[in-house]
Amino acid sequence: MAGVSGFLGVPLARRLREAGHDVTRLVRRPAEAPDEASWEPSQGQIDPALVASADAVINLAGAGVGDKRWTAAYKSTLRSSRVDTTGTIARAISHLPAADRPRTLLQGTAVGWYGDTGDRPVTEDAPAGRGFLSDLCRVWEAAVRPAEDAGTRVVLLRSGLPLDQDGGLLKPQMAIFRAGLGGRLGNGKQYVPWMSLDDWLSAVEFLLEHDEVSGPVNVVGPDPVTNAEFTEVLGRVLHRPALLFVPGFALQVALGGFADEALRSQRVIPGVLSKAGFQWSHPTLESALRVAVGQAPSTAA
Repeated sequence: MAGVSGFLGVPLARRLREAGHDVTRLVRRPAEAPDEASWEPSQGQIDPALVASADAVINLAGAGVGDKRWTAAYKSTLRSSRVDTTGTIARAISHLPAADRPRTLLQGTAVGWYGDTGDRPVTEDAPAGRGFLSDLCRVWEAAVRPAEDAGTRVVLLRSGLPLDQDGGLLKPQMAIFRAGLGGRLGNGKQYVPWMSLDDWLSAVEFLLEHDEVSGPVNVVGPDPVTNAEFTEVLGRVLHRPALLFVPGFALQVALGGFADEALRSQRVIPGVLSKAGFQWSHPTLESALRVAVGQAPSTAA
């Protein structure tokens, strides 16, 4: 696994180990533990023998999209941290003899592929949209082609917004809502492609085990809601008011270029997961939020 120290990587590695898998963590420093292996994706360097020893590779590496203002330098970091890691893994797979190649590559990407979809529902067959994140996803996904061309099953994990109070979309909102300052963003009409962290982990494990699924997969909940609806439900779950709103111009001041993406509407539907028979444990936003804030048992703990 690459990206194993991140918000999603840590619980996924734990979940896979509990399921009986051996997980080797790729780290960009000297390996310090038996389950670690060093690599240097910025130089395109990874041990071919390590890749050949794996039944599957999972790549979640990439700098956080919302971690910093989108300066030109940070946009470059967002791109290189994804394309370099993905390309290094895909090329390493393609250079191996057929008998030694991993059967599966689960490659992290994002619903940012679709751009702003407005009220229009989109499934995996929709083309890429416009904007920085759409362009980023396009080159990110293109970097897997050497592995695809070599015959390895590639699954593109077009993830939405997994919900957990310890990271991602929800963590910064928790403090705001608990202070009684919660509210919608902009006009609140933009759709939010949420998913419980429990279900995200279960979906990745499901895709790891279902060899008949390949290509892009929308890893999102079955019922996308608007930002206004999300705000209302989160306020209800936390027993806090949610009457305020953050105008678009204020987001521009606070977030710079990322504000445009934060206000985009993405009504993304999990067509492939539904067809493959995946079952959501938390199919409604309220159930997902309650487990995310510790009001219900979580299988991700």
